[in-house]
Amino acid sequence: MTAWAAPAVYLLCLATSTVCAGLLLRAWFRTRARLLLWTAIAFVLLALNNVFLVADRVFFPDYYLLPFRQITALAAIAVLIYGFIWEAES
Repeated sequence: MTAWAAPAVYLLCLATSTVCAGLLLRAWFRTRARLLLWTAIAFVLLALNNVFLVADRVFFPDYYLLPFRQITALAAIAVLIYGFIWEAES
């Protein structure tokens, strides 16, 4: 694998999660469906997780950013699970 392949994949993952978050937020502004909001918040946190991944692996390989990546991933999943439970109860 070439040296540019891994950073390209990291940046594509960042772009994908950012676009998904933007599309979900746009749909939420139109419909005001709460499940869209919870999912959009989760994707914003996943995009932030990908920002930390790119920073950790590409720009600052000497710094240990794994705890920040894990916290944002955990927060994204927690928000999504909370949103699903909230919507199932209502």
